[in-house]
Amino acid sequence: MLLLYSYEGTMKQKLLQRYRPEEEHDNSVIQPMQSENSSSGFRNSPVKPLRVTLRSMTVSESGATSNGFAIRAESVSRSYKMGEAVIRAVHEISLDIGKGEFLALLGTSGSGKSTLLNLMAGLDRPTSGSILALGRDLAAMSSEELATHRNRTIGIVFQSFQLLPRMTLEENVELPLRLAEVPRGERPARVQEALERVGLGARTRHRPTELSGGEQQRGAIARALVNQPMILLADEPTGNLDSKTGEEIMSLIAQIHRPASGPGRTIVMVTHERALAERYADRIVTLSDGAISREERLR
Repeated sequence: MLLLYSYEGTMKQKLLQRYRPEEEHDNSVIQPMQSENSSSGFRNSPVKPLRVTLRSMTVSESGATSNGFAIRAESVSRSYKMGEAVIRAVHEISLDIGKGEFLALLGTSGSGKSTLLNLMAGLDRPTSGSILALGRDLAAMSSEELATHRNRTIGIVFQSFQLLPRMTLEENVELPLRLAEVPRGERPARVQEALERVGLGARTRHRPTELSGGEQQRGAIARALVNQPMILLADEPTGNLDSKTGEEIMSLIAQIHRPASGPGRTIVMVTHERALAERYADRIVTLSDGAISREERLR
């Protein structure tokens, strides 16, 4: 089964375009994504898509300007229709995330934080409003452009690792490079560099089942970084780990944010652990019932 990760999303989009090309430009129907609200009943509920009209403006790569922001959300809402009821997972959120900032999205389960992260990643589309990443409007991108954007601009780390079990760690980390059509001769060095950066240089031939939970998450981070994205999105990256291993993963993410040498990265992390957010983030945005309830500048 194809997983909703950047490079796997690329493969899925290519297959969809090959076999259902007539759907390529139909952005009027937005299919609901599974989000954190699934634990509250979404997973088994008859969810119907909402029909909306999206802006159809095109912004070229060269013409896009970010005005110093890595991500900008402008009056973003995401709603799902369940029978006669409309569930507002995200409601009228406006938020600017600066380049190089470490932002923590804090909130209880069902607050909308994972839904908002999916929108920032381009894994879902807003019902209204817009998400701009490095100056480009995600709603204006085609499915192919979104897949390319996820593969080359944004790295995504999930709570459940999402490593492909039949592949070695080396092959898992190499896959984004293959889908980005990086020349074969350049891939081994890039993969080795990414794995060494997360302390797994000696585990390249191991499969995910032969790795500990912490090692699997380190491998997932290496995979997210191998294409050298400018933005790293992390959805509960320590949620499946014990406290000691979780601290190690957070220290690694902090090093990625502000490395000893070389450029840092913008980090957006979803968490329900305030202590982690306060320790590592520059700013905390707390969500409640799909809206921002509090903002705190820490650094």
